[in-house]
Amino acid sequence: MTTIETHRVVITGMGAVTPAGFGVGSLWYKLMEGECCITRLPDELMEETGVAIGGQIPGYDPLEAGFTRKDIRRYPRFVQLAMLAADEAMAQAGFGLGTEGLQELDTERFACVFGSGIGGLEVMDHEISTMNAKGAKHVDALFIPRLISNMAAGDLAIRYGLRGECSNVVTACATGTHSIGQAYRAIRFGYADRALAGGTEESMSRVCLCGFSRLGALTKASDPLEASRPFDAKRAGFVAGEGAGAVVLESLESAQARGASIIAEVVGFGSTGDGYHMTAPHPQGEGAVRAMRQALAEGGFTPADLGHVNAHGTGTQANDQMESAAIRGLCGEEFGREVPVVSVKGCTGHLLGAAGAVEAIVCALSVAQDVVPPTVGFANPDPKCPANVSSQPLRNLPQKVALSNSFGFGGHNGSLAIAPFA
Repeated sequence: MTTIETHRVVITGMGAVTPAGFGVGSLWYKLMEGECCITRLPDELMEETGVAIGGQIPGYDPLEAGFTRKDIRRYPRFVQLAMLAADEAMAQAGFGLGTEGLQELDTERFACVFGSGIGGLEVMDHEISTMNAKGAKHVDALFIPRLISNMAAGDLAIRYGLRGECSNVVTACATGTHSIGQAYRAIRFGYADRALAGGTEESMSRVCLCGFSRLGALTKASDPLEASRPFDAKRAGFVAGEGAGAVVLESLESAQARGASIIAEVVGFGSTGDGYHMTAPHPQGEGAVRAMRQALAEGGFTPADLGHVNAHGTGTQANDQMESAAIRGLCGEEFGREVPVVSVKGCTGHLLGAAGAVEAIVCALSVAQDVVPPTVGFANPDPKCPANVSSQPLRNLPQKVALSNSFGFGGHNGSLAIAPFA
């Protein structure tokens, strides 16, 4: 039997654009300060959709962000956000645009795995309205390339000259986690030496907000400070948010050969399906338990080694109750109630396909800095979903490993095991 050589996989770059602003630094600062970055939506959008609040990127203007008018016509919002996050991650890792910083590397072994849960919704909304009002000849010739979700990965690969695997994972709200997980596996098993991975979403379009509202998934709260309340007894739905998160992953050999600074290590990935319901999670989180167990086991860890869980934690009744049950199913009743749990969504809202990537970034910083961030919006523990959630940061907490969870419509479960690099 042939033994497959495996490689350690480390994070050398991270980038984010979120309702907390531009950059990982802004996200981390506001999260640790317990700041809610959710805001009221513009009056016109509220009137059209009936949705009062959202996680919007503050003051986003593509021209001010560095895009030309030609770029704006070519790149839809979800691709723009992916580029901004990826530029930050690539720069931190020591790579620049095009071939800058890549001259000595084999770009055929540099993968790009970047997903979007839905893709160019604003483009779709606009072009269908144009067709209905003016006729087929007025539909933009770039409609399809601006709509399809794989263009985030495709345009990023073109932007940096990456010629390895170029793929798009779409698993709804688990997209970012599965994208990083697929890139991790490609490097771990020798199909690539390094990868740009992450997720992006432009969820502030009218049709997106209306769709989630009609589904009954969004909170009806009108006060941003009372809206996103993960694991809280008064939680009543999630807040839609927009943004992107990007990481640069490398084999340990690649990072050390370049002299790169290593932020943290991805040590495992679990991916399962519920086979249960279109939108509702399995009540006991059976698939979620298996995904978390897989991720820990791949890194050689047990549930007893777990330092904290960066939860999916949407703030819906069903998700948070399921995830609490899943954590207890993984760790046992006693430790399952003690292991620290955090949800980023009280700070940013739910970034859908970008959520898992942004939360993996937060998880990496958490284990690297020996902390667990607070869960913004949490104040009232719910006896129906007992979990060790805190509204204050936990500091001076060295950890062997942590889990970053994402769960998507259709029963898609993803869990990344992330450890401090040693």
